[in-house]
Amino acid sequence: MSNRFKKLNDLLRDEAGKMLKKELEFNGVLVTVVRAVVSPTLEHATIWISVLPESQRETVLQKINQKIYNLQQILNKRLAMRPVPKIRFEIDKTEEKAARIEKLLQKSQNK
Repeated sequence: MSNRFKKLNDLLRDEAGKMLKKELEFNGVLVTVVRAVVSPTLEHATIWISVLPESQRETVLQKINQKIYNLQQILNKRLAMRPVPKIRFEIDKTEEKAARIEKLLQKSQNK
């Protein structure tokens, strides 16, 4: 990954985090922007979020998707670049997968 894309991904991750904190209210739920990846054409960006408690994942994602147009408009104003990538949010399942792998490794060591 080029340095330019790394900086752009980091900028988008940081701005998305600030934007979610300011624009949406998640009572009793911790929402963290984990990473952002911009497509090579700069047309699209995927932003991964972590949600605790996990039982609120779908509710949070629905709430974000209901406001996606407004969030995109805010991001368009904040970022000094054109075109601003079209954003979409996904639930980050990295920790979940890591825990599953760790559990499988422990199970195989116990045999």
